[in-house]
Amino acid sequence: MTRLLTRAALIVVAAVTIAYLLMPVLVVIPMSFSDSAFLQFPPKAFSTRWYEQLINDPTWIESALVSLRVAVLSTICAVVLGVLAAMGLVRGKYPFRGALTALLLAPVIVPYVIVGLAVYIVFLKMGVTETTLGFVLVHTALAVPYVIINVASGLVSFDRGLELAAQSLGSGPISTFFRVTFPNIAASVFAGALFAFITSWDEVVSAIFLSGPEMTTLPVRIWSGVKVSVDPTVAAISGLTLFVIIGSFLLFGAMKLIRLSIRTYRHRNAGATIGATS
Repeated sequence: MTRLLTRAALIVVAAVTIAYLLMPVLVVIPMSFSDSAFLQFPPKAFSTRWYEQLINDPTWIESALVSLRVAVLSTICAVVLGVLAAMGLVRGKYPFRGALTALLLAPVIVPYVIVGLAVYIVFLKMGVTETTLGFVLVHTALAVPYVIINVASGLVSFDRGLELAAQSLGSGPISTFFRVTFPNIAASVFAGALFAFITSWDEVVSAIFLSGPEMTTLPVRIWSGVKVSVDPTVAAISGLTLFVIIGSFLLFGAMKLIRLSIRTYRHRNAGATIGATS
């Protein structure tokens, strides 16, 4: 009885905590449908005018495409570099490995404003501010630690005997990685890629230093809309982003349920076939 009450209390606390964390985020949705010219909650009248303005304003669409392009490229670079670095840190045996690990994970520890200022000073001399290359370089550096952490945890729990067995059968290092290692750490790589994409898509501090009239990311434009003009279109783009995120999670959950149902159906059919044969 005590265990049941403790579990119920934990569930209630967890539900209240989740609701407390989500309420400020969910408030954005009704605000995005407000008819007011200012950010207002609760809205006195509902309208889709800000979504229409968002669609008809090319600057928002252009900023969203810039952020998407930078996030995709940064994610690809971060995954490639992060997987290689994680394998070197986990499998390698060399001196100063701790110092190298600290250096690779430094972007997580150093405040973003310091990173942004340093990047701006260097990139301004190189002439890569307000360019896709500049954004991809700094976002890749910020995202690599998350890939390293996730992939390293997957490699630590992975049985390396499978790799040795594959190599003893004549498989080369590259073939062994893609046929044996990668399928077993794919979940960790996917988690690292997801964190890398979110880091790039949501990053605003260093993007403020690198943005300009020729190139502005979506978070910088949202920040400007809140700090400068208090544009209610910010609520619309935030609400649209929430709809995409919620829809993606629902789609991912539905795919997992369908895959689980198919796997269960196959196991049952296989068991029935074995029973009929015997």
